[in-house]
Amino acid sequence: MKIKTVKLYDDGVFAGDFLFGGENKSDGSPDEKFPASLQNFLIDMENGEVILVDTGLAPEAPFKGYRKVNDYLDGFKALGYKPEQVTKILVTHKHPDHTGMLKAFPNAKIFIGPEDADALKLTGENIIRCEYSDGPYKNFEHSQKIAEGIYFIKARGHTKGNSIVIAENDGVYYMMHGDVTYNDTALKRNKLSIVFEDIEAARDTLNRVREFIKNNPTIYLSTHTPEGYKNLEEKLIMKLD
Repeated sequence: MKIKTVKLYDDGVFAGDFLFGGENKSDGSPDEKFPASLQNFLIDMENGEVILVDTGLAPEAPFKGYRKVNDYLDGFKALGYKPEQVTKILVTHKHPDHTGMLKAFPNAKIFIGPEDADALKLTGENIIRCEYSDGPYKNFEHSQKIAEGIYFIKARGHTKGNSIVIAENDGVYYMMHGDVTYNDTALKRNKLSIVFEDIEAARDTLNRVREFIKNNPTIYLSTHTPEGYKNLEEKLIMKLD
């Protein structure tokens, strides 16, 4: 198994009140500044199966205030793949910076939480409205095994259909979590951002993510911070107090 980064945007900025103020507005200051980016991930199973975790923005929907690195398909192809090779797409949630290029992969089955599938009005035989029918995975209550070592985890809160992807490889767990947090500092401080559809579920998800990380050697792969791709490149195991 190889996990790779599809890099899209860099050199953005998050403010602390956005990153940490979801439950208490005083938890973050607008004067605190943190680097922001946009990237998604690709899992090469090395058996002919290529799995995407999210599919970035459509080219006509740019991220303002960031430096563009690639359109999604350019970043994908730069890794040495063709759209026809993708067999599965695992959608962490419905937002356009995670779903913008779903239609670009003609042979892919798309796995997505049913609530978010409904919100996007996704239809077709390739749409798998995931029912998480494989039971608990570690401390998460609901999961679906997608391939050997690849698990789609029910993780509500940020959206009503939010999910996490965990890949197991050589005794290490790679957590591709969408937007459970927007950077590693929020994870370490145990703070929710201001973006959620169900705050109680978002809190439960973050609690479970932190518990998982404390008990399993985990590389935390975020979508919206350079820490996401740096953690992967350097194989940094997340440490929480």
